[in-house]
Amino acid sequence: MGLIQLLFRDPLTFLLLVIPLLYSIIIHELAHGWVADRMGDPTAKWLGRLTLNPMKHLDPFGTIALLIFGFGWAKPVPVNFLNLRDLRKGMIFVSAAGITANMILAFIAFLLMRLTQDYDLGSLHTMLYFTARVNIMLAAFNLIPIPPLDGSKILMGFLPGELRYQLERLEPFGMFIILGLLYLGVLNPVISLFQSIIISIIRLFIP
Repeated sequence: MGLIQLLFRDPLTFLLLVIPLLYSIIIHELAHGWVADRMGDPTAKWLGRLTLNPMKHLDPFGTIALLIFGFGWAKPVPVNFLNLRDLRKGMIFVSAAGITANMILAFIAFLLMRLTQDYDLGSLHTMLYFTARVNIMLAAFNLIPIPPLDGSKILMGFLPGELRYQLERLEPFGMFIILGLLYLGVLNPVISLFQSIIISIIRLFIP
């Protein structure tokens, strides 16, 4: 369901969902740029993308798609991998940064829910729940190893040259492949598997 329908049906729930969703996406992108800067590529910093200001990250078409279809995107933080001090390691670390940030946000949300479970905090608990679920979904989705998703870049960091090149060649068609597989339901079991793994990891620290 698109978020625009939720807005008209339940404005409060819309706000409790859209605020965590918005900043989870922003922090995901910010993490890519922050790690890239630490590893030798200041492109994101030069372009003013190392910020929590939503206007620096929102993609007009991605935002509209999110509101209408419930599936959207932000402007990717620019990273010049050739500037990284270690290309292979940098590709893995920079690409994993967004996923790691989402997992940390989910962990924090679950931890706060656990620490405040004996208190009636109403809407705050709802927002924490949405924060946890949104970040688990974002992390799981981005682990899919199809370009341009982060999972593909992580995989490229481990692949030998020829296989990496073959995977890179899919990037111009990657989003069409992903949308097609989502429509057919092929990716649902993969996303569910990744979600289960992420939740299992979090439960190691929050039983």
